[in-house]
Amino acid sequence: METTQSFVGGEPLASRETYDNLDPATGRVLSRVARGGPEEVDLAVTTAARAQREWARTTPEQRATLLGRWADLVDRDAEALALTECEDTGKPLSQARTDTAVCARYLRFYAHAIETYYGRTIPRGPGSFAYTVREPFGVVGSIVAWNYPLQLASRTLAAAVATGNAAVLKPADETPRTAVALARLAVEAGLPPGVVNVVTGLGPEAGAALAAHEGVAHLGFVGSTEVGSLIAHAAADRVVPTVLELGGKSAQVVFADADLDRAAAAVVTGVIQNAGQTCSAGSRLVVHRDVRDRLLEDLVRRFEQVRLGPGPEDPDLGPLISPAQLERVRGYVDGNRQGTVLTGGRTPDDPRLRDGSFYLPTIVDGVDPTSPIAQEEVFGPVLVSMDFEDEEEAVALANGTAYGLLGAVWTNDLGRAHRTAAALRAGQVFVNSYGAGGGVELPFGGWGRSGYGREKGVEALDALTQTKTVVVHLGG
Repeated sequence: METTQSFVGGEPLASRETYDNLDPATGRVLSRVARGGPEEVDLAVTTAARAQREWARTTPEQRATLLGRWADLVDRDAEALALTECEDTGKPLSQARTDTAVCARYLRFYAHAIETYYGRTIPRGPGSFAYTVREPFGVVGSIVAWNYPLQLASRTLAAAVATGNAAVLKPADETPRTAVALARLAVEAGLPPGVVNVVTGLGPEAGAALAAHEGVAHLGFVGSTEVGSLIAHAAADRVVPTVLELGGKSAQVVFADADLDRAAAAVVTGVIQNAGQTCSAGSRLVVHRDVRDRLLEDLVRRFEQVRLGPGPEDPDLGPLISPAQLERVRGYVDGNRQGTVLTGGRTPDDPRLRDGSFYLPTIVDGVDPTSPIAQEEVFGPVLVSMDFEDEEEAVALANGTAYGLLGAVWTNDLGRAHRTAAALRAGQVFVNSYGAGGGVELPFGGWGRSGYGREKGVEALDALTQTKTVVVHLGG
C-alpha cells in the first residue's frame, strides 16, 4: 500500500511510524501516512532556514515567474489532484475540482501581487528622508485544517514564499496527500528545495512541535478555536506573530423584502457545501416573522432534494470527514431540547451509505438562541432557524455568539443593507449573496473566537512581512 511521506528539502522523508488515512465514504484505508514528530519538524525547519537565506535574495520578478510555473503545473495535474482531494475529504468531485482551480489561482494571484507590493516614503522635511521596506520573517510555520486542504495549503504557501519566506506546512492528519503533491510541484516548477516543506503526522505530535520550534518566526493556523488557543499560547511563549483563522457560526439575516428564491438557494449552498464542514458556513438563519414560514417551506423542499453519495460520484452532499465528526453532529441535533427538526436529523437509510459518515441535511427551527446548537460550531450540514420582528432584534440575534467570521444581509432596502452590514460583528459581510469565505482577493479572517489576523488578498502579504523603517539624515 502507498505510504504518504513528509517532503523536506525537495525529497521524501520517511518516519519510523505510520498511521492509516481513511476514506470517509467507505471507511477503507486509502494509504499509510508517515507519522512525523519533533525530529522531522526540526529537520524541516533547519532545511527551510538554510534555503530561505538564498530565497530572500531573489527579486519579486523571479519569485513571480516561479509561482506562475507552479500554478501551471497545478493546472496540468488538476484532475489527479481533485480526485485525491475528493477521496481524502469525501467532498463531491465537482467541489474538489473547484478547490484545485482555486489553488492555482492563489499561486497566480500572489505571483502578480508581489510585483506591485511596495514600501512607503514618509515626509520628514528637507533635511531628512524616511522610507519603509517590507521584509520576510524567515521560516513560516503553517498548520491547516482538513476541510479544504488544497485551498488552505496554497493560500498560505503562495503568500509566504512570494514575500521571501520559506515555509514548513503541517497538513491535517486526515488529508495529507494533496499538500505533499503541491510541495513536489513547487520543486518541479523551479523553487529551490527547502523553500516549501511538508511534515505529515498527528496534530499533538508534529503540529505541537512546529508551533513550539524556536526556528519558526511566524505561525499560521486554520482550525478549531480550542486548538487555535493552544497555538496562540505556543506563539506567545516565543513572542512570534500569529494569524489564527478559527471557527464560525455565521448568520444569514433575511428581511421580509428579500428575494426569497435567491436567498433560499444561497442558504442551501452555504450550509451543505463540503457537508457543512466550512468555518464560514451560513449555519444560522435569522428570518423575519412575516416570511419565516414561506422560506422554511422552500428550504425543506430543497434540502429533501439533496443527493447524497461518495465524492467520486459527484453528489450534492458527501460524507462527513470521520465517524467521530458524525457523532459530534448527531450529538448536537439529538441534544437539542427546544427546536423542531423540520427535515433530516439522522443518517440516511440508503444501505450503500451505511459504512460512510453520512448525515442528512438538517433544519432545526425555533431554537433557543442561547442553546449549544445555536451557539457552537456544529461543522455539519445543519441549519438552525430563529425569527425576528425588527432590525434591532435581527442584529442582536446575528451578533449573539462569540464568533464573528461571516454574515449575510438579504434585503432590497439599500439603507437597511448598509446599516445592517455596518452593525454586524464579522470579518466579512455579504449583501444579497453569500460567499462562504469569498474570493482569493478578499481579505479573510474573524473577530472574537473566530480568530485574528487576515489571510487572502493583499493583506496576507502584510501579515507575512515585517516593516523596517529607514531614516536618512541628508545633511545641510
